[in-house]
Amino acid sequence: MGTETDFEVVSAVLSAEPISVDQAIAAVESDSAGAVVSFSGVVRNHDSGKGVDRLSYSAHPTAHQVMSDVVAQLVAEHSGEADQPVRIWAAHRIGMLEIGDPALVCAVAAAHRGQAFAVCSELVDRVKAQVPIWKEQFFTDGTVEWVGAGE
Repeated sequence: MGTETDFEVVSAVLSAEPISVDQAIAAVESDSAGAVVSFSGVVRNHDSGKGVDRLSYSAHPTAHQVMSDVVAQLVAEHSGEADQPVRIWAAHRIGMLEIGDPALVCAVAAAHRGQAFAVCSELVDRVKAQVPIWKEQFFTDGTVEWVGAGE
């Protein structure tokens, strides 16, 4: 049976500095965690059949608080489900990113893989859907496209 302190949010931030899966995993690992699941959404060199040169992420002024709130809501909904601590780390980059740079990194450590996978997947989906961040794509043909603006 879990307790109300069965989840720990290690980090839930927007970052102008580089982020990495290694950083996230190191932050959530513990002796009680039999599973550490991570996700890294990286900048790819294409979108919708067009070559991508780089991206820039912009955040609404409330995005930092929304990120914290999204993670807190997930924790509140799952609190009491774990027999051992579940540790969560999430960060989304803002600013200019190059091909291959991680844009969204999440890691979840739990006693068992099923819970770690489920919480990590839900975390990624919620951050993508709810945190007000917009992507400006710079294509190799010189055109630019905003993604997420006006949604």
